[in-house]
Amino acid sequence: MAGSRLEKYGTVFSRIRDLMFSGVIQPAEKPIWYDVYKAFPPKRDPLYVKLHTRPCTKKRDTVPAIFYREDEVRAKFHDQYWPGPLPLDLFKSNFVSTSQRFVDKYAELQSQSDLDDSALFEKTGKALLAENIVLRRRGAPAVSAESRDSIPKLTLMDILTEQQ
Repeated sequence: MAGSRLEKYGTVFSRIRDLMFSGVIQPAEKPIWYDVYKAFPPKRDPLYVKLHTRPCTKKRDTVPAIFYREDEVRAKFHDQYWPGPLPLDLFKSNFVSTSQRFVDKYAELQSQSDLDDSALFEKTGKALLAENIVLRRRGAPAVSAESRDSIPKLTLMDILTEQQ
């Protein structure tokens, strides 16, 4: 019953009338306005109309796309290079990913030189290689073909004969 106390399920007059009819309200307890309303009903019944507009739905906030220069560099890094075998270690607060190192080195080299983006990108890769950070290009083999051919193919028998 508590859920039906809204005007959309009937007017106050119809609810009082029904309560008097069922005997919940005695005729001596009826409201003062009941006889007046019954004698002079409104020309149109009061209608409950819920407004479906909310302040947040009327106005759309347009959020501009936020891209920083480092996001473009990081996207290009992930397009060209494989990020590496190690996952991000989020338990270490001082952990720096390979892509973040690349972006930091790129920004450092960009402030020092006036190279275009592609040359600066290559120079950053070489600078990281000088710091012993190996970057693998996507689609490139892990070991070049020349270095694979230079590795001698040893068999177990050859190893055992060398040891004797």
